[in-house]
Amino acid sequence: MVTYDVLAALVDDPFAVMNTIGLVAFALVGSTKAIREEFDLFGIVIVGLTMAFAGGATRDLLVTRVPLALRSPIEVGLGLFGVGLAIAVSAGLSSPETHPVTLVSDAIGLAAFSTTGAIVATEAGVSAFGIVAIATINAVGGGAFADILLDRAPFILFEDFYATCAVLGGSAYWLAGALGAAGGTAAVACAAVTVGTRLAAVAYGVDLPTAQSLGLADRFGRE
Repeated sequence: MVTYDVLAALVDDPFAVMNTIGLVAFALVGSTKAIREEFDLFGIVIVGLTMAFAGGATRDLLVTRVPLALRSPIEVGLGLFGVGLAIAVSAGLSSPETHPVTLVSDAIGLAAFSTTGAIVATEAGVSAFGIVAIATINAVGGGAFADILLDRAPFILFEDFYATCAVLGGSAYWLAGALGAAGGTAAVACAAVTVGTRLAAVAYGVDLPTAQSLGLADRFGRE
């Protein structure tokens, strides 16, 4: 019955469902990173909310609308709930950032925000490239801003198979829509592709190649 209710809600309003999941998941992940760096409680809240909201705010600005986080107090409440979960999880775990709970939450948040970005972009009437780009920005923008607050280069630029998962998810959403699928079906396709590829990458240690691993850096150096 619970599964049926969730699926019904996803069909009726996929944005609301995915947005809720993404906010809680990414606030948890961002706060966990801040806890690892020994930030104080204020810093933990700021990093957690930044990871939860920055990608969506960038998305909204790209489609010329006021960021949803500034229009709905429920958004902030969901973010704070995620921060609270992170603090609770960290209290019981020695390495919360690398714990399966955090890694799975990160994958789920990535999938949820890829989907919300694709939904908003589609409603704004942008091109196929725009759908994929906004889905990706929505998914990874918050993490990039959080890394800057943590005084480190955004990890999506130099390690892990991460942003590519959002690109694949956004592409799946566009393709499903182009084939005539309903919005809920396209949302499920986007989320499934994103979370599936991300969890597979974590499980099998998949990384994108670097210029060094391909031998390009040495080749250019000799030239």
